[in-house]
Amino acid sequence: MADAASQVLLGSGLTVLSQPLMYVKVLVQVGYEPLPPTLGRNIFGRQVYQLPGLFAYAKHIVKVDGRAGLFKGLTPRLCSSAIGTVVHSKVLQRYQATKQAEPGASKQEPVSSLEQVLKETSREMVARSAATLITHPFHVITLRCMVQFIGRETKYSGTLSAFTTIYREEGILGFFAGLIPRLLGDILSLWLCNMLAYLINTYALENGVSMAEMKSYSQAVTGFFASMLTYPFVLVSNLMAVNNCGLAGGLLPYAPTYSSWLDCWSQLHKEGNMSRGNSLFFRKVPAGKRYVWDERRFR
Repeated sequence: MADAASQVLLGSGLTVLSQPLMYVKVLVQVGYEPLPPTLGRNIFGRQVYQLPGLFAYAKHIVKVDGRAGLFKGLTPRLCSSAIGTVVHSKVLQRYQATKQAEPGASKQEPVSSLEQVLKETSREMVARSAATLITHPFHVITLRCMVQFIGRETKYSGTLSAFTTIYREEGILGFFAGLIPRLLGDILSLWLCNMLAYLINTYALENGVSMAEMKSYSQAVTGFFASMLTYPFVLVSNLMAVNNCGLAGGLLPYAPTYSSWLDCWSQLHKEGNMSRGNSLFFRKVPAGKRYVWDERRFR
C-alpha cells in the first residue's frame, strides 16, 4: 500500500510538471495553429518557414488565459493518473499472489529467458489495459477541457459536470471515445519495448542480466523507438475523443466528422498528417496545407 501511495504521489508530480507540454501537444494534434509561421532554419541550416514551437505556443496561451491557463484539464488528468496507478498496482499484486499460490512456485526459471519475458509482458499488458479501460473517461474529459481553448467554450468546465454532459449527449459510449486505438497503441508499444529489450540483452550484450537490470539500461532507448512507431495510434485516439463532441476543435475546419477511428486513420494517412504533434520543435509548414490563421488573414 505504501509503495502504491508513493507511486501515486510521484505520478501526480510528474503529471503537474508535464501538463503544459501535453496541453500544447493536444492543441497541435487537433490542428489548431493560432500563430503564423516564421522564417527560421532547420537542423541543416537551410531557411524554411516553421510553425511556432512549444515555447511560442505556450506564450500565446499565457497571453490569452494567463499562466493558470496552461493547466486546463489538470484535475481529471490527476484523477486518471492516480486511479490508473492504483488499478495497475492491484492487478499486478493479484498476479503475484496467484503465482505464489501455484505448486512449484519456488522453482524459478531464469528471469532473462524468453518464456519469462513473455509472461511478464503479458501480465503488464493486462494491468495496463485494465488501468486504461477504467481511466479512459477521465482521459476523454481531459482532452475536451483542453480543446475548449480553441472555441473559448465552457462546456466541460468541471469534472463532475463533464460526466453528466457526456452521458446526456452521447451515452455510455461517449466515455470511451478513442479507446480502441489507445489500447492498441499501448499494447503494441509495450510488446515492442520489451521484446527489443530482450533482444538487446540476449544478442547485443555479453553477460546475461536480470529483468530489472535489463529495464534499467534498455527501456529509455527501446521505449523511445516504440513510442515513435506507435504515435499514430495516440494521435488517432485523441482526435476521436474530441471528434464531433460539440466543441469547435472537434469540427471543421479542424477535423471532419469521422465515422470510425479507421476512417480517421485513413484520412490522416492521405493528408500525410500521421505524425502531427509528435515534435514540438522545428515544425516545418506542410506543403499545400492551409491553417485557420490563413483563413483569417484572407478575410
